Amino acid sequence: MSTKTRVVVGMSGGVDSSVAAYLLQRQGYEVIGVTLKVWSDSCLSRSHEKCCGPQSIVDARLVAHQLGIPHFVLDEAEAFEEEVISPFVRGYQHGRTPNPCVLCNEKMKFDRLPRKAKAWGAEYVATGHYARIEHIEEGALLKRAKDERKDQTYFLFRLGRKTLDGMLTPLGDYTKEEVRELARKAGLSVWDKEESQGICFVPGNEYGAFLAERIGEGKDKVGQIVDLSGRPIGQHRGIEFYTVGQRRGLPGGQGKPLYVLAIDPAQRRIVVGPWEALYQTHCFLNETNWQQQPPTTPLPVTVKVRYNYPASLARLTVLSDRRARLDFESPQPGVAPGQAAVCYVDDLLLGGGWIEPSTGEDRAEVTP
Repeated sequence: MSTKTRVVVGMSGGVDSSVAAYLLQRQGYEVIGVTLKVWSDSCLSRSHEKCCGPQSIVDARLVAHQLGIPHFVLDEAEAFEEEVISPFVRGYQHGRTPNPCVLCNEKMKFDRLPRKAKAWGAEYVATGHYARIEHIEEGALLKRAKDERKDQTYFLFRLGRKTLDGMLTPLGDYTKEEVRELARKAGLSVWDKEESQGICFVPGNEYGAFLAERIGEGKDKVGQIVDLSGRPIGQHRGIEFYTVGQRRGLPGGQGKPLYVLAIDPAQRRIVVGPWEALYQTHCFLNETNWQQQPPTTPLPVTVKVRYNYPASLARLTVLSDRRARLDFESPQPGVAPGQAAVCYVDDLLLGGGWIEPSTGEDRAEVTP
């Protein structure tokens, strides 16, 4: 009987998760590879790109064979539809800009995989996320990765302390270039595989086409586009096809480019204005989750209001009912309802929450 510590590695078929499995094997763990199948037959029939790609299973299985580790496939298509895709669609229908990758990590990867790992007697679940987890006596600490360009801690803010205690992220101290070189030297078949872009279940990253297929289009979805004064300046095809900060698909002839400032789902109305009107001095968060003890007094933090936005300085005030307020040191553009705002103290992830809709009172006077 093996005395090695057993770990279940979520293998997507990409270079990152493959190298995670390789590194853990080298470190002496007993590694089991698992791939989540998250597409349905109907999804396959609708998409030329086949959603998240059955090829992922083929690639993961081949890498597992090269490493000499067992590999299993878990069919989680029904759960993925319920926990990730449906909330994604509902978010747009309610005027939000949802972040399905956060939900996928919370509801799928670090809910389904730990259950299976426990049943198999594994002590840890590991993934190819670029993040660092420090296991100390008081509990795990989630910190930014060495490669700041690839850091993925933003997508992990919803995870609880107990989940972190049972996690390993072996890529946290590597850059992407180093990971590819490790894969090449190890002879892994996916070492030069192209990196996936965008949301895995949206074919070609065409959000509009995906949503139109799900919810349809028609006169019942059309509404007004208004300026900051409430004056109608055009019609939209449906609030589901717009997001705060968007410029494409808006009327011209207003003297300067227009951007979506707010979405009113009750009136099915989109409010637009100039770029400088996007800047906000503060925002509120709901459904917050704190991986570390939340502060009892206002605390200076760095915060990311979108994954691909640079971090900014802010003051965090924790409120009741799992809410919080962020006051930005400098006004920030593109603070979109439904996106995650994630707070850090130095490299340590403190926690975060979902951004609430703007009231308009948080707009800053910014000179263009």
